[in-house]
Amino acid sequence: MTTAEAAPPTGLFDDQRSVLGRRWRLRPVDERLALTLAQRHDLPDVVARLMASRGIDLDAAPGFLCPTMRDQLPDPSHLRDLDTAVARLVSAVQGGDTIALFGDYDVDGATSSALLMRYLRAVGAPPVRVHIPDRLEEGYGPNAPALLGLQEAGASVCVCVDCGMTAFEPLAAAREVGLDVVVVDHHAPGDRLPDAVAVINPKRRDESTPHRDLAAVGVTFLLTVGLNRALRAAGWFTAERPEPDLKGLLDLVALGTVCDVMPLTGLNRAFVTQGLKVMARRQNVGIAALADVAGLTEAPTAFHLGYILGPRVNAGGRVGEAPMGTRLLSTDDPDDARRMAEALDGFNADRKEIEAQVLLEALEQVEGRTTPLAGPMVLAAGEGWHPGVIGIVASRLRERFDLPACVLAIEGNQAKGSGRSIPGLDLGAAVIAAREAGILTLGGGHAMAAGFSLHPDRITDLEGFLSRHLADQVGDDGALDPVLDLDGALAVEGASLDLLGHLDHIAPFGAGNPEPAFVLTDARVLRADIVGMGHVRCQLGGSAGGRLKAIAFKVADGDLGQALLTGQGRTMHIAGTLRVDRWQGRTTPQFVIDDAILAG
Repeated sequence: MTTAEAAPPTGLFDDQRSVLGRRWRLRPVDERLALTLAQRHDLPDVVARLMASRGIDLDAAPGFLCPTMRDQLPDPSHLRDLDTAVARLVSAVQGGDTIALFGDYDVDGATSSALLMRYLRAVGAPPVRVHIPDRLEEGYGPNAPALLGLQEAGASVCVCVDCGMTAFEPLAAAREVGLDVVVVDHHAPGDRLPDAVAVINPKRRDESTPHRDLAAVGVTFLLTVGLNRALRAAGWFTAERPEPDLKGLLDLVALGTVCDVMPLTGLNRAFVTQGLKVMARRQNVGIAALADVAGLTEAPTAFHLGYILGPRVNAGGRVGEAPMGTRLLSTDDPDDARRMAEALDGFNADRKEIEAQVLLEALEQVEGRTTPLAGPMVLAAGEGWHPGVIGIVASRLRERFDLPACVLAIEGNQAKGSGRSIPGLDLGAAVIAAREAGILTLGGGHAMAAGFSLHPDRITDLEGFLSRHLADQVGDDGALDPVLDLDGALAVEGASLDLLGHLDHIAPFGAGNPEPAFVLTDARVLRADIVGMGHVRCQLGGSAGGRLKAIAFKVADGDLGQALLTGQGRTMHIAGTLRVDRWQGRTTPQFVIDDAILAG
């Protein structure tokens, strides 16, 4: 138990099933380690216990509590091909050659592109040419016409960020016309590397770096550090051309890292911790404009990056203008920034409407299947579904069924798919294996997410292949037991601002450092109603007379929402996370509900 405020009822963490069919499980805690952490680092008991449950030992504790770039940043040259890429880019900068960027259309790609644009502009390179592919017209990754167009426009070198690992034919075509290509990526490669001047990827099979979980923007930042060091050694910086402040780019690194759901441990944790501080200073006018349009008035947290800012940057690539996210994040013009932020906010509203319709059809399809898939996954495919929302819909299906989920949009003789996975099942490896088996025309990704393309006639083959591949990862029984991991039990009265202050010690939260989750024991639902887009708002009461605001997002039509709405006056054990709610100048605690078990 994480705190002394409440003791969990007998059997709560045994074989009981929740409203959503999950078994609740307490994260194990090394009590001796927790006590030592508390004493040696003068920590509140709750903080020490949470750190112990996340495997933070005495040696790692200082870096976890105060992650700094000085302690965590490695020598960029340890990455394969990085020095080769640096040498080519130094030559281009010094020679006044035009450098082109080819970036992905998601947040990781947009932040990577914007980071390099800002850096090259600061060091006096000629204006950079940027190409962000249209999701519908060009699809994912480099394509030969775009690369050849960049070369014809005068580029001598092109840096592909957050893409390129499987673009064998397009990069070979670029080589033939003399365009030097540098690939900066983090997606898992196949058996061979693309034909490029340099391929920088911590997941290369011949790579020995310990920093395998960087987002592409993190890899791009390391490239920039190496480039800056080489330019300094070459005497490039002068009084008239001062050396840029690389730390000022960390807001972009933080945004891309969080939105690509990279583990917030080690170097990533330092990137995000320091990047949030930079972002709070509002130096990037594009991010500041986006925060203003979204109504974000407080210092940003990882939550705001992942759920407020990120979706708006993504919206341009999903349903609007693909390059707009990169342009917003790289502009220094406040008026342009405001205009683009407002446009992206509008695209995000459009995306929500499209997503809701596709999700409804996907749920009907999955729940209406008469023959379930042979492995631990769900899959839905539809004619006319917008390719820009299938990744989000896959995320919703994964959340709904606690299984890896793939969603495909079919148009003519092509199906474009996107998948999201759960911890412990590597969907990216399964997709790469399907590509190497000839089922997919394109495909790649990492453990938690993947994208792919294929002929619609092969969808059934893909279902079987992925099902078998994921089942092999699970084990002989091929079954997954849906589990919700919790950090402890609280009384309603214990869910306080004081507790939230303690939890700040171990922020930022995200993949690899989950937001602390608790169960409110014996909480009475005093009131429940529907607000917004299917959210259920509650007022909870405790046995000692305490009151607590709570909300469950997008659950009104599901089992959890119905249990809350019909359970007014009943006592429940309610699982979720505690967050600060700021409204009309008041700051109060609010519980975000993830699940519930009826008491008694």
